[in-house]
Amino acid sequence: MKTPVVAIFDVGKTNKKLFLFDSQYRVVFERSARFTETVDEDGDPCENLDSLRLSVFDSLHEVFRNPEFDVRAINFAAYGASLVYLDEQGKPLTPLYNYLKPYPEQLQEKFYSDYGGEEEFSFRAGSPVLGSLNSGMQLYRIKYERPALFERIHRALHLPQYLSFLVSGQTYTDMTSIGCHTNLWDFTKNDYHEWVKAEGLLPKLAPIVDGNQVFPASFPGNNYGVGVGLHDSSSALIPYLVNFDEPFVLISTGTWCISLNPFNSTPLTAAELQSDCLNYISYMGMPVKASRLFAGYEHEQQVKRIADYFGESTAKYRSMPYNRALMRRLRQSQPDGQPLGDKVSAFGMRELDSFANDTEAYHQLVADLVELQKKSTNLILEGDKVKRIFVDGGFSKNQIYMSLLAESFPDMEVYAASMAQATAVGAALAIHDAWNNTPPPSDLIALRFYAHSKDD
Repeated sequence: MKTPVVAIFDVGKTNKKLFLFDSQYRVVFERSARFTETVDEDGDPCENLDSLRLSVFDSLHEVFRNPEFDVRAINFAAYGASLVYLDEQGKPLTPLYNYLKPYPEQLQEKFYSDYGGEEEFSFRAGSPVLGSLNSGMQLYRIKYERPALFERIHRALHLPQYLSFLVSGQTYTDMTSIGCHTNLWDFTKNDYHEWVKAEGLLPKLAPIVDGNQVFPASFPGNNYGVGVGLHDSSSALIPYLVNFDEPFVLISTGTWCISLNPFNSTPLTAAELQSDCLNYISYMGMPVKASRLFAGYEHEQQVKRIADYFGESTAKYRSMPYNRALMRRLRQSQPDGQPLGDKVSAFGMRELDSFANDTEAYHQLVADLVELQKKSTNLILEGDKVKRIFVDGGFSKNQIYMSLLAESFPDMEVYAASMAQATAVGAALAIHDAWNNTPPPSDLIALRFYAHSKDD
């Protein structure tokens, strides 16, 4: 007898994965691919859209031919801030431009001066000024730099919706993608920003649908439904929203450490925007207040510095236990460091010869990063009733980080959350009712509680 499954494509910048989950959300099949980047017409690196499209089709052919599985539904989670421009036949007109592509300064100045200035615009759009990372700005750029191409664009789809279109043949817009620092949405009006209409972009954007909607497939196969696709950060939040009713903050850690508060809908202040706060939108269409920190990247760079100086391997620090007595001594002997602009920790300014050994240096590095994390997370906590902090990703496995974080939030319950494939599971949960007759399991997320030490 065939196992009923949902197929989820989890498309990151580096790894592209396909998962099949059974009704208990166990991974029963996994396939991974990596593609060599190509370049756009300016020579800037970008995603190989052809390879990605063919990989989706090849993977689906493979699972449909597999006699073990009955695919009931398909959904997609992918990185945001990237648009695919389709002509009337549904063919891409351009490369998939990289969201790190430099943005023309003069055009950016024109945009913000035409639409209220950077501070006022950012307040309404719920995002700092981020250049191409504000994906609506990519479409605005095409209008002014390549007007003939702009006229040919029938639909501009964010990457998750383009992937869904490949299988459903239908175009739609999803709120998690529109709400991720695109500059397209006005959070004060809960509607498209006025510039979208004024510049003639609205006809090129597909109709908005709910994040849990499912459409029939045009791709051959069994009788299965196709989800609309989700922005990956918002998708990773879904298992927590499904499993926990009490207000919480999720600190999702990786290269970026993003604090997400789905229970705080207060408008962003100018100071919060300056400190890299922004709004997302959940798959249920509710605002999620978030703050970002480049802490994973800084950790990686400073660990190399420590390892090189003390002649150690960087692998040593992955499982280093927390030494409370050592940390107490460091607080007495090391001066309080000043973070650089609330975005880079104090550790880069510390002299490594002031530490007796690499264990001391590494404890101080993590302490400096946690000090910065405390400031970043506090930005989205103010005036709220959150009593729990969940940490997932790389730092959730770091005993020193987790112990110091618990000490930094003595009035909170702090948990390391471990969950395999949170982004993919979130995309499956979003369309649960379309493929699964049993309730979602309550033990999807494993939690480890970190108690606040009373003696510090």
